[in-house]
Amino acid sequence: MINPIAQQNNVKTSIFYINDYHGKSINMERTVSASKAFDSRMKSQKDVDTFKLSSGDIMIGEDEKTNRLAVLFQKYIGITSTAVGNHEYDMQSKIGTILPMINYNLLASNIKINPKNDWSKKVKNAVIEERNGHKYGIIGTSPVDLYKRSKEGIIQHDIKVSSAIETLQDIQNEVNKLQKQGVDKIILLSHLGYNFDKVIATQTQGIDVILGGHSHDLIFDIKEGKNLFYSKTGEPVVITQAGRDGKNFGVLNLEFDQNGVITKMQNNIGFTREFRRNESVKYIFDKIFGSHETLGYIKSAPGALKYDLTEPNPHAYFITDCIRNDLNCDIAILPSANIRGFFEPGKIDLRILTDILPFKNKLYMMKYSEKDLVDAFKLAAKSFSNVANKPGIFYASGLKYSVKTNGEIIAMSFIDKDGKDNPIDINNPRADKFYTTVLNDYCAEGNDGFAMLKQPQNIIEKYPFDATVCVQNCLKHSKEPVAIEDDGRIRIIPE
Repeated sequence: MINPIAQQNNVKTSIFYINDYHGKSINMERTVSASKAFDSRMKSQKDVDTFKLSSGDIMIGEDEKTNRLAVLFQKYIGITSTAVGNHEYDMQSKIGTILPMINYNLLASNIKINPKNDWSKKVKNAVIEERNGHKYGIIGTSPVDLYKRSKEGIIQHDIKVSSAIETLQDIQNEVNKLQKQGVDKIILLSHLGYNFDKVIATQTQGIDVILGGHSHDLIFDIKEGKNLFYSKTGEPVVITQAGRDGKNFGVLNLEFDQNGVITKMQNNIGFTREFRRNESVKYIFDKIFGSHETLGYIKSAPGALKYDLTEPNPHAYFITDCIRNDLNCDIAILPSANIRGFFEPGKIDLRILTDILPFKNKLYMMKYSEKDLVDAFKLAAKSFSNVANKPGIFYASGLKYSVKTNGEIIAMSFIDKDGKDNPIDINNPRADKFYTTVLNDYCAEGNDGFAMLKQPQNIIEKYPFDATVCVQNCLKHSKEPVAIEDDGRIRIIPE
C-alpha cells in the first residue's frame, strides 16, 4: 500500500533537454521560443525542480561566429550543464576565443587534459546542482570514438579519452563520489551514443537519467526495453535523445521518492518547426553574423531528408556541382555528414548557407586514381549497415553510382563535362587512370577511416576557403532562380 504521507515528500522534476544541434542557428532561434514556453508553463509550478541541460555537439566546425551563436544560444535558454561532444572540439586552435564566453558547466568525466590546453581550465567531471533544497548530481562524458569523429590536431596530443570499459568505470566512480556526498538523484549527460547508453544503464548503479546524444536517435515516450532499463541494483534508469540538427528538443518529467528512486516518468519530444524564430535572438544573431546580402534565389527544391546519412540528396548534388564548376575539376565530393540542412525556395543569404554547411572545412584539389575513388566510395557505402549509419555516404559531381541497402556498390560511372557516361569497373578499378578531385580537408587528411584519400604527395592545391564560397559564386552568376532536383545520380537498390 502506498503511503500518502511519503508521497507528499516525493520530488517532482522537469528537464528541458537538447543535443546535437550542430550549429543550426535558425533552429536555435526557434528553440529559444520553445524554452520560453517551457518557462512560462513552469512558472506556476513552484514545487517542481526545473533544469535546462545539454548533451553536447551544440557547437560545430571551425567558424568562430557559428560557435559564438551556439554558446549564446545555450546561455539564452539557461543551460546550466552540458556534456562536451566531439564537435565542441572542432575549433582546436582558436577555442581560447570561445571558452571565456561560457558560463555553464562543461562536463566530461572520461577525459584527461594537458594542463596547458585551454580546455583544462573549463572542463569538470561532475557537478552538484541544487533546486528547492534538493541536490542533483550531474555527470558528463565525451565520446570514446572522439578521434574518429575529429580532425587530426592538437586534441590528439592534449586530450586523452578513456576506452569504453574505462569510461564505464569513470562514470561509476563519479556516481560513487556523489552518493558519498548525500546525492541520490543523478543525471548523466552522455555523448556516447544510444547503444553505449543502454550498457551504462544496466551495468552501473546509482544513475537515474541518461540524457543522450551522438548517435542522433529520436526517442519518444517511455518504453521498457527501449529507453527504460534497470540498474545493477534494480532501480529504473531512463534514457532520452532528441535527434539531430535542432529539429527537436525534449521535456522529461519525473517524480522521485524519498530515496531518490524514480516512481513516475513522462518523456515528451517537441518539434522546433512548430515555434517561431525568436525575434530578439534573431536580431542579435544576424548582427553577430554580419552579411545580409542576398546571394541568389532558389526556385524549387525538395524537402528535408528522412535519413540524413544514407539517402540520395539533391541539395548535396547542387553543392558538388557548384564546387566542380567553380574549381574546374573532374570530380567534386561532399560527405553526407558535412551537409546539415536543405535549401528552401526563396532568397539565400550567407547565414542560411552557413546553416546548411556549418563546418567551414577548407577545400583541397587532389590527384586520385580511379581505384582510390572506388575504394573510398565503397567504404562510405558501408554506412548503410554501420552503427548510426556513420560516417555516411559520399555525394559527388562527376560520378554516379548504384548501391544496395546492405552497403554494396554494384555500379559506378564517371560523368564527363559533356555529360557522357563512362562506366567504371568497380571490381577492377584502374590504378593508372587519374581524376582531379576536390573534397574537404577532413577527408583529404584521411579522417573517418579514409586512409586511401590521405595522399599529401598528390595535393594539387589547398584552397583558403570552404564549399560555401563555391555555392555563393554559383548563385551570384545564375541568371535565373535555381531549381534543385534529384537527377538520379545515386540509386538505392533494395536487397
